[in-house]
Amino acid sequence: MTDKILIIEDDQDIANLIKVHMDELGLDATTCCCGKKGLEQALNQDFQLILLDVMLPQVSGLDICRQLRDAKPLQSIVMLTARSSETDRVLGLELGADDYLSKPFSVRELQARVRAQLRRVHCTLAINPTPSQDAVTCIGELMVDHQCHKVTYRDTAIELTSTEFELLSFLGRHPDQVFSRSQLLDSVWGYHHSGYEHTVNSHINRLRNKLEKDVSTPQIIQTVWGVGYKLNSAGVH
Repeated sequence: MTDKILIIEDDQDIANLIKVHMDELGLDATTCCCGKKGLEQALNQDFQLILLDVMLPQVSGLDICRQLRDAKPLQSIVMLTARSSETDRVLGLELGADDYLSKPFSVRELQARVRAQLRRVHCTLAINPTPSQDAVTCIGELMVDHQCHKVTYRDTAIELTSTEFELLSFLGRHPDQVFSRSQLLDSVWGYHHSGYEHTVNSHINRLRNKLEKDVSTPQIIQTVWGVGYKLNSAGVH
């Protein structure tokens, strides 16, 4: 089945250009230049990926991201932001975007990011009828079911986006091991581009908000200053 992508971008020329490059990947791409109509389409139809511009008429990309994340927690969303707008990038990620691309971006980078996101979507939706030996990771009171894409902590289900799950899953498979942001970008997002460390930072913050008792002094996902992040096995006991 062909993957469906929704491009919500108010610049018709840019939207059409992105569609051409999605067509090159064999994807079924739909464009929408209005924030309100784009939100309606995203809520009422199924898309494997949404490419979402921040600056939109009627309803902003940030508002769309927020509403989509509430209504469809597993929806894959990539924000398109102006290169100079760091605030929009951080806000988009904090509101639940899986990734972002700064304009102007190259065709090669756009296609690589789309492929990486779609690989994650397919992994999330895949059902493995034969449980593997390492299908579940248990560290103290934290349980990560890699096969069913479920997380529980202290017997409470934790709702995560697909990318949050992949990040926690990766850290959970390597407890107490420290990873740099570059290593996490490569291992979880499937690319390594300088300047996109905000993606990792924001997802770490989102995981902490869902797991930590006190985000100001995280005990589970800890920062090792000057190096990176680790899942602290002692913090989940």
